[in-house]
Amino acid sequence: MSEAERKARAERLAALRATGADPYPASVGPLVRLADVRARWDALDAAALEADPPPAIAVAGRVMAIRSFGKLVFMTLREDGASLQVSFRKPELAPAALETLGLVDVGDFVRAEGVVWRTRTGELTVGATSLRVVSKSLHPMPEKWHGLVDVEARYRQRYLDLLVNEEARRIAVTRSRVITAMRAFLDGRGFLEVETPVLQPLYGGAHARPFSTHYEAYDQDVFLRISDELYLKRLVIGGLDRVYEIGHNFRNEGVSRKHNPEFTMMECYQAFADYRDMMELVQSMFQHVVVSVTGGTRVTFREHEIEFGGEWPRIAICDALRDRIGIDVLAAPDFESLYARVLEKGLDPGDAPTWGQLVDHLFSEHVEPTLIQPTLVTNHPVELSPLAKRSSEDPRLVERFEPFVAGMELGNAFSELNDPADQRARFEEQRAMHAAGDAEAHPLDEDFLLAMEHGMPPTGGLGVGIDRLVIVLTDAQHIREVLLFPYMRPES
Repeated sequence: MSEAERKARAERLAALRATGADPYPASVGPLVRLADVRARWDALDAAALEADPPPAIAVAGRVMAIRSFGKLVFMTLREDGASLQVSFRKPELAPAALETLGLVDVGDFVRAEGVVWRTRTGELTVGATSLRVVSKSLHPMPEKWHGLVDVEARYRQRYLDLLVNEEARRIAVTRSRVITAMRAFLDGRGFLEVETPVLQPLYGGAHARPFSTHYEAYDQDVFLRISDELYLKRLVIGGLDRVYEIGHNFRNEGVSRKHNPEFTMMECYQAFADYRDMMELVQSMFQHVVVSVTGGTRVTFREHEIEFGGEWPRIAICDALRDRIGIDVLAAPDFESLYARVLEKGLDPGDAPTWGQLVDHLFSEHVEPTLIQPTLVTNHPVELSPLAKRSSEDPRLVERFEPFVAGMELGNAFSELNDPADQRARFEEQRAMHAAGDAEAHPLDEDFLLAMEHGMPPTGGLGVGIDRLVIVLTDAQHIREVLLFPYMRPES
């Protein structure tokens, strides 16, 4: 904004105050919402409105445009996504309203009162006889035809992005509806929504580097949670057989188009269930959410038509790798032999330090991008899944699956480990990995082990990344588009 425009708006604010008006009143008075005006009178043509004139109504909204035609002035108001035109005939306005009209800027919030009519072009309009500024804007709106083109500015000033970018508003509304539909599905299956601590004395429930902070009252370092898992399992141990939580998790890791250090997860746990039960649950839940939000089971993402309906294919991670890159990872049972096979194939092994992490790296590089249609990938390496039950068919693997859609992992699920001795041994292995330099290895949690020693029923657990699901359903290009306020590096 230029200094001249800043000065002009400040002068108009001062002029409004000089008239005795309060440009920032606490109360606006009775109103009819713009969407309700359209719902009530949009179907009536000009003749019908003239034959039976509606009663005078008051409306309010942000001024998005002002067009002056001599003695006739039009404004476009917007309120909660709905727009409506308001007209002012200068000769019919009281002196105070006429003076106010000359002091209104695009971006101001105003209240106008009048009767609904239609213009010669057929535009539904409120013919206002009174006008009041209810919040004066000291900055201009982004240009209508160019909008907020600076991507970083869109994220830093999300309020402007929402005002001028219909796509930003659509994504925000879709995100809310996704969460509402997910809650309705889980509530309908008898799950209880709960809340667990965000600040934790010991982080756990995932392979991730945590954020830490300091609790002044207790003079204690604590961590922001990386997962809800261990506290939700405590509730299952306590007799709450079906629980879920939708909340923020925090992982001190890199940023990409599908990764953000602060993200939203839904985690649920069901007693007397295993990972096969959770396969049915996640498929049914996604189908319910997609239909609730879009009206059907098919969505467009990039150049793909993704079909959420029907039965989703299931494939073991080792089979997927054999089919894709021609390596049977189970036939190369240690890191050295698998590393050699990768080099023989001319593939990049990355910097994975263990057999399981090398398997994960190969899958991420060569299989994950190909999983466009909903697919459940099962049977992961045990060292990557310290909280999941071992497979009865191969102790190197666990009863785990991940749902993939549009080349992205959208969740994670286990037959939860409930043997306290096995769990302690897994924690010890993770502690050794941490000591060897793996900053994401799981810490040993004695309090959780104590809870598990009191008896935990066979349990199925599932976590779903809300942000990634919204990316797919809105065809967003980057995770920051589906977060209303993504973290941004401070401006220098």
